[in-house]
Amino acid sequence: MTFSPDAPAGTRRSAVDAGASHPGAGSDFAGLSRRIAEAGLLQRRPGYYAVRLALVTGSFAAGWGAFFALGDTWWQLAVAAFLALVFGQVALVAHDLAHRQVFRRRRHSEIGGRLFGNLGIGMSYGWWMNKHTRHHAHPNHEELDPDVAPDILVWSAEQARASRGPARLLGGHQALLFFPLLTLEGFNLHVASVRALRSPFMKNRLLEGVLLLLHMAAFLSALFLVLSPGKAVAFLAVNQCLFGVYLGCTFAPNHKGMPTLTGEQRLDFLRRQVLTSRNVRGGRFTDVMLGGLNYQIEHHLFPSMPTVHLRRAQVIVRRYCAETGVPYHETGLIQSYREALTHLHRVGAPIRQQRRA
Repeated sequence: MTFSPDAPAGTRRSAVDAGASHPGAGSDFAGLSRRIAEAGLLQRRPGYYAVRLALVTGSFAAGWGAFFALGDTWWQLAVAAFLALVFGQVALVAHDLAHRQVFRRRRHSEIGGRLFGNLGIGMSYGWWMNKHTRHHAHPNHEELDPDVAPDILVWSAEQARASRGPARLLGGHQALLFFPLLTLEGFNLHVASVRALRSPFMKNRLLEGVLLLLHMAAFLSALFLVLSPGKAVAFLAVNQCLFGVYLGCTFAPNHKGMPTLTGEQRLDFLRRQVLTSRNVRGGRFTDVMLGGLNYQIEHHLFPSMPTVHLRRAQVIVRRYCAETGVPYHETGLIQSYREALTHLHRVGAPIRQQRRA
């Protein structure tokens, strides 16, 4: 069964309401989980991750090697673009480490996550882990999922009506501004990481802070020691803007424009994860560029499943959803962005209407 987020709001809401009232729904995930386990798709893949981590680390080292070899030249902007892509891949590795897809032990995952996240790209592992865990527990729930909390953008008409500040200023035209705003996401990750050091949930804040400081000091020192001030600023801007766009384009297709939940609305685990997620069709290149997040439905159902198994899991999950009558939505990459932007434009209508009034 295919579910389209472009369907009328009433149709979309009825699909959620039907899932919430589905009799015996709590047992549906157990049946799917048994099939996945029998297929061996929850087993660790140390060989795959050894190769992947080596390739990402090698690309990271090669990018900085090229930086120091080229010296003070405008060709460094090409290196900045390459490293932006590598930083995105490092973030995707940190994501897999946070979900304990790589190592069985939590301690090993935390060490790897802080090395790749804090030290490698200046993104706090502890901050992101806390935020992402809440997202997985309540995807697209307007009060419980931090990824759809109103901030710069609004994600529902209700949020638009209650918007204040930047969201009120930008929300009416947020679909047009979405991709330009992604150029600031790389900078935002650094700011949020530093601010999170003061949060009560942050564990090992001293270690997190030291690693973030080392990243920033090394990164900025390299730029301003090798390049002239103008080239250093240009390198920083190109690198961080493209990093933000790449990271945003990786995560944007996953849930934006899919049904949202509010208040006391609750779905069983299977429907909560499937109805609020979108898969992106594509081949191996798409798998690499999106880090396996194009299988968002399968990832949300089995977050500790190694990325390399998600393609095989999709066949089982899609068939199971058809058997149990759970809408399963997947589309192409460009169409996923179109659906997300259409949703952003639609929910911004109350702000546009109030301005015209």
